[in-house]
Amino acid sequence: MMNHTLKSQCKVSPGTVISGKWHSKQYTILKELGFGANGIVYLAKHKNTQVALKMSDNGMSITSEVNVLKSFAKVQGSALGPSLLDVDDWQNKSGQISFYVMEYIQGTDLLSFIQQKGKAWTIVLFLQLLNDLDKLHKTGWVFGDLKPENLIVTGPPPKIRCIDVGGTTIQGRAIKEFTEFYDRGYWGLGTRKAEPSYDLFAVAMIMINTAYPKRFNKTAGGLSQLREAIKQQPELVPLEKVILKALQGQYVNAKQMRADLLDLMVDKTTQDKSPPLRTKQAESKTPPANNPEKSKAITRQHYRRKKKKSRWLETMLIAAGIILLYVVYIFKMM
Repeated sequence: MMNHTLKSQCKVSPGTVISGKWHSKQYTILKELGFGANGIVYLAKHKNTQVALKMSDNGMSITSEVNVLKSFAKVQGSALGPSLLDVDDWQNKSGQISFYVMEYIQGTDLLSFIQQKGKAWTIVLFLQLLNDLDKLHKTGWVFGDLKPENLIVTGPPPKIRCIDVGGTTIQGRAIKEFTEFYDRGYWGLGTRKAEPSYDLFAVAMIMINTAYPKRFNKTAGGLSQLREAIKQQPELVPLEKVILKALQGQYVNAKQMRADLLDLMVDKTTQDKSPPLRTKQAESKTPPANNPEKSKAITRQHYRRKKKKSRWLETMLIAAGIILLYVVYIFKMM
C-alpha cells in the first residue's frame, strides 16, 4: 500500500493533461486504474490511442520498472509485460513527478476468465505463464508480486499477460513487493530472496486460488494446511503432485514445472480414453483350459484382447501426440 503523501502528490482528476517535460508528448487522464507501493496507474489517451500511465515521485522506482519493461522487450516471443512507450517528467504545482507510459492491456483477469470459460483452460494458461516466466528468469529477473490481479487474459486467441511489474526484482536481492497469500515467507515455506522458486511458489498458490476464489486465511500455516486445502477440492487433486513440489521449492526452474504440468495433461487425456477394466464377474466366466474346444476359444479371445489392447495403446499414443501438437499450436498463436 502506498503512503498517503505519495498518493496525494500523484493524485490527478480525469481530464488533466500531463505534458512531458523532455519529449513534449501530452496525455489526457481518463480514470485511475489502480495504485500500489510506488505510484498510481491511470488510463490515459494520447491522440487516438488509450495507454496506461504510471506516475510516482520516486524516480528510482520509475527507473527500475522501466528497466524491467526494457528487459521484457528483449525476450523474443514473451507476452509477460506491457510494451514501454514513453518515459518523462511532469512539472506541476507540487513539483516534478516522474512517469512512464505503457501499452494498455485490455482483457479479463485470470480468475474471472477461468470461471467464465471453464476449468479446462486452467492448465493451458498456466503452461503459457510458466513458459514466459522461464524466459524472464533467464534474463536475471524474478517477477515477485505474482498474483491473479496482475494477470490479464487477452484475445482471441487467449493469451495471459502481466500488467504490473512493480514487484519485479533482480535475482539474488530481497523481493521488493509481495502479497501475503502468494508469498512463501508468509506461509513459512522459504525466504523472500528473489529466485525462480519464489515465483513458482506463487504460481502454485494461484493454482490453489482458482479453486478458492476468495482465498482463505492462514491458520496452522505451513505445508499441512495447504495440502489439506488441495485434498478438499477435487479439481486440485490431479495437480497435487506439481503444486506440492512447487510449494516445497523442488523446482529449479519454470521449465521443469511446466514439463510436469504438461505430463499431467497428457496422462489425463490418455486415462480418459483408456478401455474399461474387466470385472471379476467377467473373469469368472472364462472357460476352463482342460476343454480342447474351449481352449481354442480362449486362445482366440486372448488374441482378440491382445489386438484390441494394441489398438488402444496406439490410440493413446496418437491422442498424446495430438495434445502436444495442440499445445504447441496454442503457444505459437499466442
